[in-house]
This record gives sequence, structure tokens and C-alpha cells, in this order.
Amino acid sequence: MSAAVIEGLDVFRVPPRWTFVRLRCSDGTEGWGEAIVPKRQAAVVGAIEDIGVNITGSPAGRIEDLAQRMHRGGFFRGGPILGTAAAAIEQALWDAKGRRHGLPVHEFLGGAVREKLRTYVWVGGDRPEDVVEHTRSRLKQGFSAVKLNVAGQLDFLEPSSSIDAVVERVASLRSEFGGDLGIAVDFHGRANHVTARALVRELEQFSLMWVEEPVSPEDYDGLRDLRRVAGSVPIATGERLTSRWQFKDLLRDATVDILQPDVSLTGLFELEKICRMAEAYDVAVAPHCPNGPVSLAASLQVGFCCANVVIQEQSRGLHYHEGFEGLPTGELFDYLADAEPLCSPDGFFARPAGPGLGIEVDAGAVAAAVTDWRMPDPDWRHADGRLAEW
Repeated sequence: MSAAVIEGLDVFRVPPRWTFVRLRCSDGTEGWGEAIVPKRQAAVVGAIEDIGVNITGSPAGRIEDLAQRMHRGGFFRGGPILGTAAAAIEQALWDAKGRRHGLPVHEFLGGAVREKLRTYVWVGGDRPEDVVEHTRSRLKQGFSAVKLNVAGQLDFLEPSSSIDAVVERVASLRSEFGGDLGIAVDFHGRANHVTARALVRELEQFSLMWVEEPVSPEDYDGLRDLRRVAGSVPIATGERLTSRWQFKDLLRDATVDILQPDVSLTGLFELEKICRMAEAYDVAVAPHCPNGPVSLAASLQVGFCCANVVIQEQSRGLHYHEGFEGLPTGELFDYLADAEPLCSPDGFFARPAGPGLGIEVDAGAVAAAVTDWRMPDPDWRHADGRLAEW
């Protein structure tokens, strides 16, 4: 029997902000992947189509060779647009390969190292006022760990009242739910390192799981400065990085305690490589994934074969459309024939058992939901009119 080759790709943009890729192979197998960067989705779709033309007719099972071609073949490389396009196609290649051989992807990557993986969810909004009640509802769903945003806009000379408000919000969670609740605080790269330093010092008393993206991802000097004064607060970052070479700099300089790569920027095998590299530095990994079901399923395949993955983010109940009036809504399970593989009733995911990525995408539901959605830039501004970090 001749080896399967890639026959073509189909791209589907569906609510709330997801871009799915279906890869078709000559032996009849199909695989699904998911791209992100929704505010630049037209560019992402174009990149997927460009790459797809170049790899059509190639052996579908030679995933590493195809990954090299997708990243290096165009001469210009790197960045989130090319990264997420290649990542979505690579996920689909793994899904098809697993289905072809009747195995979950983690079996190709060394096999499972655990039977369950802890998960966490987001609570509150960019200006959350109901974080306690939202957390209470999450605990009723079985979760034991949550993440909240630090604030809206943060400026260089932020008044102490803004810092006090963040501290009060975190303190309310610790006071209400005690020390067993895992709490992460996402700065979202909105703070300069001076403001971040003040915030981290105040937050150290609450024994956080981590502070996330305390400064913008390109501010390596600010991150190093913050690491020196952050005390016992773990620092996490990496959701906007696309390759192991970028993560290598973080590990080499010992500026981060927890890496947060996103499988829909790095690709599945690259995520696994990043995890293995981090293990040599005794650094944990908490994969970023406020994405759709295909991205989550791909991330879980790596989480179950890498021992230093400590927790997995998911988007269940995330308010995707908040702040974007008119954007269509959607939920994590909308496009699955069976939600069970991505359920976490006790705050843990069970080891994926199905072939490929371990989920069954409802192709009919996907096709019926396709829409020409657009997610605009939020255009946040400081009080004086300057653009603020989103």
C-alpha cells in the first residue's frame, strides 16, 4: 500500500473566534487543527492557504520534515501569523497520523506519564467586580484553580489606589476560599517593570500559583529585573512566543519559573520539544490555551507525555465576546460530536484514549457555523489619549 499523501486543506472560520483546518489525505484519513490570532484572521487564513499549496502532494506521515518546510521553506520565518498557520496544519497532520494507526498522538511521543492532568479556568473580566461569585461558580463546576486579569490599563506612574485594588481583589479570593484555591494573576503584559515590581511585591503574601506576563514579552531586561525582586512569586510567560529558540533565551537567563507556550503558535511537536528542554532547567510548563476544542485536544496530547507539564488552561465559560459588541458567541463543546474527552468534572482531564487528537469534530456543525466574523482591535486608551496595552 502506498504512503498517504496530502490532498488538500479546508479552512473554517466559526464562532466565537476560532479558525479550524481540516487536512485531507489520499488514503481517506482526515485530521483537524486550529489556528489562533483572531484579530488578524484574514492574514492567518491566507498563510494557511499559501502553506497548503506548497505541501499538497507531500507524504502526510513525514510530519517533522513538513514542519521544517512550513517554517523554513518561505525564507522569511517566525512571527505569530506564520507560526499559527503552520501549527494548525501540523496538528492536523498528527491527528490524521494517529487515526491512520489507531493511536493517540501521545503514544508517538513516548507514551503517557500520567492518568490525569489538572486544569484551571478564567474568572472575572478586565475590570472584574464579581470575582468572588464567579470563582464560587467555578468551584461548583469542580475546578480548584483560577486565573484573573490584574486590571485594565496600567500606566507608568500608576496611583497606589490601582495597586491596592488589585491586592484587594486577590485578597478577597484568598480570604473567601483559603489556601487550597490555586490563584494565578495575569498582567497581560500591561505593566512596565516598575509598576510590575510594585504589584508583585504586594501580591507575594497570597502564595500565588504565578504572575503571568508581568511585562511585555519583548522586555527581557524588565523580566530579568523583576525576577531579582519577585521573591517567592513564580513568574510565568511565553504565550506569544512561537519556537524553542525564543524559549531558550528565557531558560538560559533563568528569568522564568513557568513556561506557557501555546500549541496553536508552536505546533504540537514543537510544544513537546519545548517541554523537554524546560525539564533540563527544572522549569515547569503550564500550556496557554484560551482557544477552541482542537487546540485544547492537541495541547493535552503533549501534557500527558511530558512530566513537567503541571496544569492545563482551558476556555470553558470564557466570555469571548466581552468588549466586542456584535461578535458571535460560542462554547468549547459546540463543534464536538462527543464532549466527554474534553470534560473535566473534578478539575482534571482524563488521559485521552481516542486516536489522533482524541476528539471527534462534528464536520457538519463546523460547516453550518462558518461565518465571516471579524474581531476588531479594542483600541484601549489611557486617560490622556495615549494607546494602552490590551
